[in-house]
Amino acid sequence: MRLATLVDYLDEYLRIPAIADSADAMNGLQIANGGEVHRVATAVDVCGATIHGAATRPGTLLIVHHGLFWGGPAPLIGPARDRMAALFAGDVALYSAHLPLDLHPDVGNNALLARALGLPVAGPFGEAHGHAIGVWGELAIARDVLATRLADLLGRPATLLPFGPAQTARVGIVSGAAGSMIAQAQRAGLDTFITGEGSHHTFFDAEELGVNVFYGGHYATETFGVRALGAHLSAQFGLPTEFLDHPTGL
Repeated sequence: MRLATLVDYLDEYLRIPAIADSADAMNGLQIANGGEVHRVATAVDVCGATIHGAATRPGTLLIVHHGLFWGGPAPLIGPARDRMAALFAGDVALYSAHLPLDLHPDVGNNALLARALGLPVAGPFGEAHGHAIGVWGELAIARDVLATRLADLLGRPATLLPFGPAQTARVGIVSGAAGSMIAQAQRAGLDTFITGEGSHHTFFDAEELGVNVFYGGHYATETFGVRALGAHLSAQFGLPTEFLDHPTGL
């Protein structure tokens, strides 16, 4: 199918123009190919490994959560040059969706993670760039049981800052690097907050605000959206899709 048709669909489905984000995110089509798409590949990150995985067949649209241009304009030398050259050589188009994918109600990282954990979503939570990008809900469960459930889901134990109650009641989720939102969680009346990672000082935020914080890994908490989006496009357009798993362990 035509690349332009698929891009128009994605822009509308993910509400790309309506959702503010970091200027560096550059959500939407980042690199065009020759104009035809025969296959969709999805990945959390664009990097040499995922580009080469997508380039095994010409006419692939690679959809990622973290695109090429974080950090602003930079010289096309070293790995940056190699990534660009591989995209062009493989006839790979690149599409990026950052916050629009985090907050999507159907294929969003946070809604899907909540659903998989058995957390009924009661509302949005976690403001970034003028949008609530996460979710929260009520879940009465032993903190240790939640830790086990999260580890089983993510395929790795989460780091726990155990400063809230041993029995959870109100749980919030924001995937990725949202450790800075611990204070938002406390102000929202949440006793437990699940995210991917946070800075060293967030230990003290959790301790002094009395919130349980689970750090499940930036990568691990953000595989849900791109996987689901690939499955959605396969069902919608009959395109073969593949998830290119390249975990960082971070």
